[in-house]
Amino acid sequence: MLKLLSRLKKSWKTVLIVVILLVFQAMAELELPNYTSKIVNIGIQQNGIDSCVPEAIREETMKTILIATNEDEIILDKYSLVSKENAAQDDIKKYPGLEKENIYILKKISKKDKEILEKILEKPLVMSSIIQDETKNKEIKKFVLSSLPEDISLYLEDSTLVQIVNALPDDQRQVMIEMFEKQIDKTLGGMIDQTAIMIVKSEYEAIGIDINKMQMNYIWTSGFQMLGLALLCMVAGVIILYLSSGLASKLAKFLRKEVFEKVLNYSNKEYREFSTASLITRSTNDIQQIQNMIQMMFRTVIFAPIMGIGGFIRVLGMSNNSMIWIIGVALISIIAVVAVLFIVAMPKFKILQTLIDKINLVTREILTGIPVIRAFNKEKDEEKRFDLANLDLTKVNIFVNRVMAFMWPLLMLLMNGITLLIVWVGSHNIDSGIMQVGDMMAVMQYTMHIVMSFLMISIISIMLPRAAVSANRINEVLDKDLSITDCDNPKDFDPNKKGLVEFKNVSFRYPDADSEILTDINFTAKPGETTAIIGSTGSGKSTVINLIPRFYDVTGGELLIDGVNVKEVKQNKLRDIIGFVPQKGILFSGTIESNIKFADENMSDERMYEAARIAQATEFIESKPEKYQSLISQGGTNVSGGQKQRLSIARAIASDPEIYIFDDSFSALDYKTDTVLREELAKVTKNKTVIIVAQRINTVLNADQIITLDDGKIVGKGTHEQLMENCEIYRQIALSQLSEEELNRKQEGSDK
Repeated sequence: MLKLLSRLKKSWKTVLIVVILLVFQAMAELELPNYTSKIVNIGIQQNGIDSCVPEAIREETMKTILIATNEDEIILDKYSLVSKENAAQDDIKKYPGLEKENIYILKKISKKDKEILEKILEKPLVMSSIIQDETKNKEIKKFVLSSLPEDISLYLEDSTLVQIVNALPDDQRQVMIEMFEKQIDKTLGGMIDQTAIMIVKSEYEAIGIDINKMQMNYIWTSGFQMLGLALLCMVAGVIILYLSSGLASKLAKFLRKEVFEKVLNYSNKEYREFSTASLITRSTNDIQQIQNMIQMMFRTVIFAPIMGIGGFIRVLGMSNNSMIWIIGVALISIIAVVAVLFIVAMPKFKILQTLIDKINLVTREILTGIPVIRAFNKEKDEEKRFDLANLDLTKVNIFVNRVMAFMWPLLMLLMNGITLLIVWVGSHNIDSGIMQVGDMMAVMQYTMHIVMSFLMISIISIMLPRAAVSANRINEVLDKDLSITDCDNPKDFDPNKKGLVEFKNVSFRYPDADSEILTDINFTAKPGETTAIIGSTGSGKSTVINLIPRFYDVTGGELLIDGVNVKEVKQNKLRDIIGFVPQKGILFSGTIESNIKFADENMSDERMYEAARIAQATEFIESKPEKYQSLISQGGTNVSGGQKQRLSIARAIASDPEIYIFDDSFSALDYKTDTVLREELAKVTKNKTVIIVAQRINTVLNADQIITLDDGKIVGKGTHEQLMENCEIYRQIALSQLSEEELNRKQEGSDK
């Protein structure tokens, strides 16, 4: 898998952009629950007051606060006292209470200074509220006086609590402050800051500040910020999807190109190791699996861990993290469910691709062999064979899809159960005063982020093995060592031996075969001559000519063309000088023109017409309405066997090679067409080398040299007359097709 992913190096800039956007999107989405919490806690519950540091505070309240703290210098340094006599109109408009009394207004301070001031003012604000509360003053006053000497207590009995506290010595006042702080901690716990903010709210109301306006301003501001962040997340998500899809498609394109180019360089040996159906599956379905994996990989491998870890850190960083154990329960439950499904479904994923290979193979065989199937009335049997292959694949797919279908409702049940658990525990915490509603909502959202992150990782864990199987199958194709390659220092053909084909003690065996197919093959095919190869079925005729264009390499001896060993020249140069007509006429989808001009699409029309004329294809081409622009279907299924062979021969003639190879290419032609075609062919191949493999004695009768093969060995070599006299196998082949009288008449006709 990593080997295939290394091909993304060329697109490293795009990968980097995707990674940066994913990090941004994850951080932005992690910030959204924080905004929800702020809107609920601060905007709704706290009327938009986000800090216990008041922007403005009455002079009388400030004096009370200073009584309850020893940090009076720090506090006063951050505020400016504005008197009612010297107040500016803007200040009076903002703080209407200035018309009646003096007010301390907060100076412009840094965020850090504000945080320090918050810690200093929290408890003093609560204490000042208690001191100013007339209903509580009597009990506190009684408690304070009881702790003083009797004479001082009697002296201060008619004084207010503020006056009593101010009259206390510093050490006694400090003791009283510490006592108050302990009582506040015990009573309020984690709600001190909220209580302090409520006191600030009361102070604002006393000053005349519009609390409703402040609340709406905070909600609108936070709401628009949240909306803007959500829009940025959406834009980032769209860009990420676009870029990651582009990367996946680009990788798939490169892989298809590499696989196709590699397969084009395969020799017949490699084709025998990979079935055609398997190569098609690897080039399409397997690469599609990789493409799907890449599309999800970025969001899963990068986005999910950031969301999961980031969400966990955010929950830990909250002021109240008493519900952290719920996240642990959620993760353990989900991991357990996914692990069970993983163990159950994983073996099935590994065999899916093999089953797809199988159904492709069966489908291809049936579609290719439809004429034979119909001829033998085997449609029902082939339907059963296809049904079996299809049923195997269907069963595995149904099983996997059922597992996946079962997984989602189960996981959703777990997620909803976790949500209910958070609400249940959170409501008790809210009722106990140790948590706010917004915090509970934030915990709920962060928990869902964490759970979804693990789900995404789990899904990719399920997809990964299937993609890994596909990656291995693709690598098998790409890493396959070619049995036929160009040498490091290729040679050029000898121009003085143009068209000369020499077999010198050639032997050959197929890979993994126990015995040799060809043994001690020695003959020379010269320019201007026709060399025919004949023999019984399985004697090795096609194997001999497949060695010439290096579809296979000889395993012993030498094969020379133009005086050079074929292993020492480049394959493209070797095949440029060979016009090969295979035993089975192969045409490509397109037109008659594109098939004849297959070797060179820029060749002249005159050359195409001449090739068609020599191949005796002009008659049936001209009879078609669109002539040379007539469409040819895939595999040439819309033309007859004889027409297919003639177009294949025309294609070879149009390339104007040095060496013509006809592998039983006249078998579908009638005798008249065969005779005329070979007569016309002889005119254009006077200085060319012609090698013909044939089953019919009529085709090789007039060859300059006839090679007779039997069981991979040459048992006869010479002209027809010579072989009839001294090669019994050739004589038997000839007499099995024609009588002696017919052979004599044909020979006499050819002599004339």
